[in-house]
Amino acid sequence: MQTTRIKVGGAALNQTPLDWKGNQTRILQAIHQAQQERVSILCLPELCISGYGCEDAFHAEGVSEMAFEVLLNILPHTKNIAVAIGLPIYANQVVYNAIAWICDGHLQGLVAKQFLAGQDLYYETRWFKPWPPQIVQSFTHSQTTIPLGDLIFDVQGVRVGVEICEDAWVADRPARRLAAQGVDIILNASASHFAFGQLKTRRKIVEEGARSTNTVYIYSNLLGCEAGRIIYDGTILVASGNQGILAESSRFSFQDVVLTTAEVDLGVNRLQRRKNIHYQPTGDQADKVIRCAFPWENFPDSFSGKQNYSEPFQQKTLSPFEEFTQAVTLGLWDYLRKSRSQGFVVSISGGADSATVAVLIYLMVRLALKELGWDNFCNKLKYLSWLPEQEKWEIPQLMSHLLLTVYQASHHSSDTTYNAAKQLCQSIHARFLQFNISEVVANYTGWLEETLERPLNWQQDDLALQNIQARVRGPSVWLLANTYGALLLSTSNRSEAAVGYATMDGDTCGGLSPIAGIDKAFILRWLKWIETEGAFSLGPLPVLRLITEQKPTAELRPLDHQQSDEEDLMPYPVLDAIERLAIRDRKMPLQVWQDLQWQFSDPKQYTPQQLALFVERFFQLWSRNQWKRERYAPSFHLDDENLDPKTWCRFPILSGGFAEELKQLRAALEKTN
Repeated sequence: MQTTRIKVGGAALNQTPLDWKGNQTRILQAIHQAQQERVSILCLPELCISGYGCEDAFHAEGVSEMAFEVLLNILPHTKNIAVAIGLPIYANQVVYNAIAWICDGHLQGLVAKQFLAGQDLYYETRWFKPWPPQIVQSFTHSQTTIPLGDLIFDVQGVRVGVEICEDAWVADRPARRLAAQGVDIILNASASHFAFGQLKTRRKIVEEGARSTNTVYIYSNLLGCEAGRIIYDGTILVASGNQGILAESSRFSFQDVVLTTAEVDLGVNRLQRRKNIHYQPTGDQADKVIRCAFPWENFPDSFSGKQNYSEPFQQKTLSPFEEFTQAVTLGLWDYLRKSRSQGFVVSISGGADSATVAVLIYLMVRLALKELGWDNFCNKLKYLSWLPEQEKWEIPQLMSHLLLTVYQASHHSSDTTYNAAKQLCQSIHARFLQFNISEVVANYTGWLEETLERPLNWQQDDLALQNIQARVRGPSVWLLANTYGALLLSTSNRSEAAVGYATMDGDTCGGLSPIAGIDKAFILRWLKWIETEGAFSLGPLPVLRLITEQKPTAELRPLDHQQSDEEDLMPYPVLDAIERLAIRDRKMPLQVWQDLQWQFSDPKQYTPQQLALFVERFFQLWSRNQWKRERYAPSFHLDDENLDPKTWCRFPILSGGFAEELKQLRAALEKTN
């Protein structure tokens, strides 16, 4: 190799589990884009051939076999480029999470993941086996034998090593050993979930990986809602030695492929390594280093010299409101098209939760059109039966077909919520329908009164009379969704999920619950932000004032009861504080109460007695309602305080309900009186 200056890149891919043809097409698109931009080394995400979220399908030998066949299909398209591609590999009668290294059309070796992600959202230890460090074996497929294991690739003088996602998050990360063997470039192929603030941590890992090893470090992540719950933000990061991050991708793109490149000078890092008194090379292990031929002579001008390392890279950090908007709109977009639904149906109540879901769909359309343009927008949704073939539609026409809302009034519905729902839907151009469910509710209550031989009343039958209204709304909104072939969205939030403040088979109806991963207090603040400021230069939505000025209410009791959510439960800021302390921090009732007195220290706001009552109510409701959380529609993972029992927060359906712990709380309260 004549020069140490080369162009490298990473690509984020929006893949789908077991979508072999689609996944291959997007991989080839990334490779072709990189070839056109004269990238010599390209890093693609973890398990991007099969999809990361294949779940127990990984146990099937046929999945690994099909993934390898796709890999072989890709080989002829990799001339003049070296590419790292993720896939499952079946070897030794088990499955490994691996990276295939392809160099100028030739498969040179497979690197297997050493540290598996096995906590919180991740269950890799259920499907894969970890690869032992320093071990190399042979892998044979179709009479072709290639090395498999802990490998380094010497591309005619440029040494490349691999970390796979979790490998970089552990203390004894492989990067240290790779650096000691003279590696110039470390590739990190990842499938790392989005959560608020996660980008900051990723930047630190990548920067530290490059700085501590004096290497170029390339990180590539998946993009979009791949399998239903996790959203990947599509981050690509390129860092180099002490120079820090040189390139960073945009996040949450509606594109299928996002390529990010950087020009790097390997000589700078090699010089730093020579000057570093602590750098101790270990020498080569012959079977670990794979020599790869590569036509570097085809890249004489691959480095433009325009990179100015004296100026720090300008990183953009989104606010939580912006991250929430981009993550959920991208999640909705992918869920819509990957489920091949004809649109969305939302039971609009005039309250904060259903308004949030409706507005997110409106923002999804605007953001997707802004990034993709009309032609690409239509191409991604070309399965929709109602999209025009020639005519170009504006936002109002799109929204009237894409989002169908229905306000289902009872005797207890107010003009306030009706007007708020109707005017909001008019402002975002959603189709608005109105049903009156009073007669159906009367039929159900009448049948039961005949059976019981007594009238139902609010003093004795409060819960039953509330719930029948919510449940009556379920069949009609499901009927609408089925009639249109649309995706019904549930509008429950995380605060309600924590305490079971929802009617099963009523307001929980839906195939997706997009805001069940976020708390009510955040939703209320987000709505105010959209009302007054708006997202990403799209302008504010003043009509939301009709929502934000209301007190949250289920409107299931007679209007003269003046029902409100916070009176039924507790103030939302307190509820969310208790939830974090009890569920995220795993504290017992007495500890939670003590912490609350510090957080809400003004006795004029809440007395110790009130706070103790809120804590007791929370723990009792939390324990009683695990069965509801088990039945919620799939929700997006948005932060690391999720309550989804299938992916994050497990709790027994039947339990002692913290009875003894609540006794300790009451005893401590008595001592303060």
